[in-house]
Amino acid sequence: MSTIRDVAKQASVSVATVSRVINQSGYVHIKTKERVEKVIKQLNYQPNDVARSLYKGRSKMVALLVPDIMNPFFPQLARAVEDVASKYGYTFVLCNTDDEKEKELAYLNALRQKSVDGMIIVSSKLSQEDVSDITTPMIALDRKISIDIDLVTVNNQDGAQQAVRFLMQKGCQRIGHICGPENASSSKARLKGYLDVVKNEPWFSSGYIRSGKYGFEAAFEATKKMLTEHPDIDGLFAANDLMAVGALKAAEQLGYRVPDDLSIIGFDGIGIGKATKPAITTMAQPIYEIGATAAEMLITRIQDTTIPITEKELRVKLIERGSTRVS
Repeated sequence: MSTIRDVAKQASVSVATVSRVINQSGYVHIKTKERVEKVIKQLNYQPNDVARSLYKGRSKMVALLVPDIMNPFFPQLARAVEDVASKYGYTFVLCNTDDEKEKELAYLNALRQKSVDGMIIVSSKLSQEDVSDITTPMIALDRKISIDIDLVTVNNQDGAQQAVRFLMQKGCQRIGHICGPENASSSKARLKGYLDVVKNEPWFSSGYIRSGKYGFEAAFEATKKMLTEHPDIDGLFAANDLMAVGALKAAEQLGYRVPDDLSIIGFDGIGIGKATKPAITTMAQPIYEIGATAAEMLITRIQDTTIPITEKELRVKLIERGSTRVS
């Protein structure tokens, strides 16, 4: 494997001159630059990325930390972040944390040691104290981690209100809710939106709420228990589409006809919601736009760390499919 010294020797220049050509820094005569580039190509010399990052103070690497790569929402999000990162010449790293604080902290420490230029984080566990000593530019998604970190989110509470009111417009008399993890801000906001609409209804009780932990299996079991204890429920709002699919399968196992006996609406707008029978009505997040917006904000923050902290809230959109009855 060729070294920078081999290039310098064959091109009859100093190592410093080769370094200036590689890093596009300092003056190098055009003829000399062409000669060095020709030798680099001939020797197939590959500059050491670590050395270059130390020289430039930049690694040209950004990372995305997500809690569950098995949730189809996050690969769609990662696609957008990678596209934008690539457009600006950044290498993209995806980290799955399993929604565990210890793994999140371990990744943060490892990425800092590798001099990553910036990070986008989806976390329900990290606190402002956990990130107080991190100087690497960061963007938080869905939940504000710190007043010193930019945020991209959606109108979770308002979107949940829209979902429940839509079920009511479809004629649902008693509406249950499969919520996400209690420590996830998006879950809490969607639960609050549900309660805003139903808490004063005469039929409402705490038994109409069950946690599906944002997963298929947990939602499947939660829905079975809810419908067994409250067979009069005719509408169900799941806090994400993955749980809505779990609820759909549980209802079918119990003999419910969807949407004739039970209307179901989810939240997210992931592709799997279109593949079920019936397809899932959902409050669709602009997933690609969320990822792209976060990545653009991160690149901007990397380029200028002095700009004011920014918070952006995007809007969800109702997509009506077969899991909700026709009025």
